[in-house]
Amino acid sequence: MVVISRDEGPLLRRTLENYEDTIPANSDIVVVDDGSTDGSADYLARRRRGRVRLLRGQDLGVARARNLGARSTHGGVIVFSDAHITLPPFWWRPLVELVEDPRVGAAAPGVAGMTGRRRPGYGLTFRGPDMDVRWFRRKHKSPVPVPIPPGCCLAMRRDVFEATGGWDEGMLQRGNVDNEGAIRFWMLGYELMVTAETVVGHVFRERSPYPVGWPHFLHNRLRTAFAHFNPVRVGRVVGALRNFPLFGQALLMLAQSNIMAHRREMLARQVHDDNWFFERFGLKW
Repeated sequence: MVVISRDEGPLLRRTLENYEDTIPANSDIVVVDDGSTDGSADYLARRRRGRVRLLRGQDLGVARARNLGARSTHGGVIVFSDAHITLPPFWWRPLVELVEDPRVGAAAPGVAGMTGRRRPGYGLTFRGPDMDVRWFRRKHKSPVPVPIPPGCCLAMRRDVFEATGGWDEGMLQRGNVDNEGAIRFWMLGYELMVTAETVVGHVFRERSPYPVGWPHFLHNRLRTAFAHFNPVRVGRVVGALRNFPLFGQALLMLAQSNIMAHRREMLARQVHDDNWFFERFGLKW
């Protein structure tokens, strides 16, 4: 279990207590506190017993924090989690059953608002070339493949994590990390599933509890496109984003990164290309 936290306040403790009450006895929990200033993780540093271990980071961002946490766990299945969710008893069983299939790279539950005011969503898909996303609201009786499983509670076999390299550490801060990972896992030949058999509660915030740079957010969308899409589709993404504020700064950040070497590696390893992915899920842009 890898829980990423930054300035979560009392939600971190509640989430961890919920996990400790519901996960199997042989499970461990690693919390990666990525530079909190609210002291929310300090009580973990004072704990002498229990299944929760604390790792400290500073501005790692979601991708690097997840990778750090995953490499510090030992189980055959890794669950990546936000620090602001609630879980029902035995929530993990349907996810573990799904990822036992070697074709399945990762599995996620349905996700509802923690207050109950938000309808459950069962995975996400892209709206258009601006890389914005929307939730699927239809509840299926059986697990279904989705373009993007929600990363707030995502189960993955360790061999998949190691084979794919985990999360792209070129992604900055937060935003679009799950989207990039989903495209990459699909194109590397893994299926991604969502099951409605279990639904977790999630706090949907209108704003982050810590500053997130808009150029970083745009950069992550651009990096996803440049890493995985063909030139025509990259052009569509650039055209859809170019009028956003600070687009030039985001593009310069991308140009200064390892994006071209990363793209060459992704193209060399892919089992499916982006046209296959778009056709698989009926995306028309």
